[in-house]
Amino acid sequence: MSNDRTAIAPDQLSPPEAAAEMARLAERVAAADAAYHRDDAPIMSDADYDAMRRRLVALEAAFPALKRADTPTAAIGAGPSEKFEKVRHVVPMLSLDNAFSDEDVAEFVARVHKFLATHGQPITFTAEPKIDGLSLSLRYEAGRLVSAATRGDGAEGENVTANVLTIAEIPQVLSGDLPEVLEVRGEVYMAHADFTALNAKAEAFGGKVFANPRNAAAGSLRQLDPKITASRVLKFFAYAWGEIVPEWEVATQFERVEAFGRWGFPINPRMVRCSSVEEMLAVYRGLEADRANLGYDIDGVVYKVDRIDLQTRLGFVSRSPRWAIAHKFPAEKARTILEGIDIQVGRTGAHTPVARLMPVTVGGVVVTNATLHNADEIVRLDARIGDTVVVQRAGDVIPQIVEVVDDGAHAARPAFEFPHLCQCDLKTALIREETASGEEGKIRRCTGEFACPFQRQEHLRQFVGRKAFDIEGLGEKQIEFFFADPDLPVREPADIFTLAERNAANPLKKLENKEGFGPVSVAKLFAAIEARRTIALERFVFALGIRNVGETTARQLARAYGSWAAFHEAAEKIVAGDAVAREEMDAIDQIGETVIDSVAAYFREPHNRAIVEKLVAELTIVDAETPKSDTAVAGKTVVFTGSLEKMTRDEAKAMAERLGAKVAGSVSAKTHIVVAGPGAGSKLAKAQALGVQVMTEEEWLALVGAG
Repeated sequence: MSNDRTAIAPDQLSPPEAAAEMARLAERVAAADAAYHRDDAPIMSDADYDAMRRRLVALEAAFPALKRADTPTAAIGAGPSEKFEKVRHVVPMLSLDNAFSDEDVAEFVARVHKFLATHGQPITFTAEPKIDGLSLSLRYEAGRLVSAATRGDGAEGENVTANVLTIAEIPQVLSGDLPEVLEVRGEVYMAHADFTALNAKAEAFGGKVFANPRNAAAGSLRQLDPKITASRVLKFFAYAWGEIVPEWEVATQFERVEAFGRWGFPINPRMVRCSSVEEMLAVYRGLEADRANLGYDIDGVVYKVDRIDLQTRLGFVSRSPRWAIAHKFPAEKARTILEGIDIQVGRTGAHTPVARLMPVTVGGVVVTNATLHNADEIVRLDARIGDTVVVQRAGDVIPQIVEVVDDGAHAARPAFEFPHLCQCDLKTALIREETASGEEGKIRRCTGEFACPFQRQEHLRQFVGRKAFDIEGLGEKQIEFFFADPDLPVREPADIFTLAERNAANPLKKLENKEGFGPVSVAKLFAAIEARRTIALERFVFALGIRNVGETTARQLARAYGSWAAFHEAAEKIVAGDAVAREEMDAIDQIGETVIDSVAAYFREPHNRAIVEKLVAELTIVDAETPKSDTAVAGKTVVFTGSLEKMTRDEAKAMAERLGAKVAGSVSAKTHIVVAGPGAGSKLAKAQALGVQVMTEEEWLALVGAG
């Protein structure tokens, strides 16, 4: 059962439920803002982002007391990158509220009339294409370009002046009757033809291929080397302004943008004036229909009150002006035939279904494949090979199937059966991991780990990484080389430790004679490998690449079991269904069912066990640090529950571990002491039922000599 509560109206949620959902949404919105505005690497579609943000706004309106001071709904863009100098905007660069329907546009116009108390007097609006690019502010003093900055977080952007000087469409010197200080604002973008040419060149020379023109434009403008920017064709549309000194007498939005055109700035010829909602929507419909023929990407239409004095009266609310709104286009859609469903295996073993489609043009792009996300999505859509399907480019980037159209023959087609075994030659089992809330996950992953050829390289990279074996001279590039090398292959961890021996036995194809290596570098590499034959237990457990066992979890397991033999024995017992061994692992602090299931899945797989056995034979695994044995709690298992008043829970756990105790997260028959503070509940009750010693925080501190 899903824990997604977004279908529940805000007024049907309790405050704790609302707070939990608001925290989750705030984190995701903030991450999406940073990925889109700062990193030029969107992590979700525009439609998903808009829906998520609208939900957060609705919850904040329903529960104003729970609204965070740093809510991302009040933020603009994302903070500037540390790669560039920062520029403070004298006039903030705000973002726009969005409209998604004709009714939203009508409500916007009604709000403007109501705020201004026009009593039925007409108001003129401008309507212009919403360019899908990167916002830019250009500052001119005495007609000369002195600085250029991205929007950043609206208050502070990145100084990209050197790069902007390479853009032919942006004038460096202005002439005519213009203000002494003038900030012209607009959008940097890349035309479709230039984007296609850039990607074709990148493919030919093995360079970076961009997902869409917006990413290409943003990535090109935010280069540290202006020569790279100069090598790419960027374009610009001017449509707004920042600081103007002295005050500019031009009275309307439309006339100011026309002035930009006279001064040499490109302005959009599709900007028009409208005097009614009907005219505004007609512009929207026309641009939507002509969208694929524009030669550049737009994702909607922007409406603005035309008169500057009315804009001033309307002012701003939070992150947006009251006098403007962006009417977003829906994702573009098209119908085609689902010709097949392929399963792609990622580097983490995730199996993702991909639809093979009869080629169809969606938003000016020929689409032949689309994501189906996971097995549950195939079931939800009831997608079957041969079906007629509706495809959309989510966020105008990632093609996805949104609907199956019943053509009369759908029911007669066989349902798709998602595989239960990995697509690799080993045919290892697939599992659906549990989520953090204990529910069944949607992604199916291969349990083969190191044994799975799709995952081997990724696991090897972790194995030699800084937090694992940390073998100097054996990084990602070297792992990639040895993985593909036919003479001295490294396909699993034990191969690393036999590398020197195999090299000596192969005089005709020695590593020293291969490009990129020499006698000195090879000697250093083999010495570094030899130095890592002795490894701490916690590093070894982390290096195994067991899913959900990160650095902290590996440390907890190492401290709890003490030796590799003890941990390995516990894992084998759990695989065999030993309930006591499972309960003992569950009692370790910060270890729960997800980790236990991952450990069991790893050691249940014969290929993994074989790899581990060969590896262990090459190593000396050092037991975990021996806890103190001369304290009152050394060797005892302690559980903290309830509120602590003299120290935090983390401080108490750290103190207990320093004194040689084992800290557990749950109470069992092997628990020695339960420290119970105010609010202690089920753990205290279980301790009393089992006859475990219970003491207060003061008694605990007295026992360990810290009272």
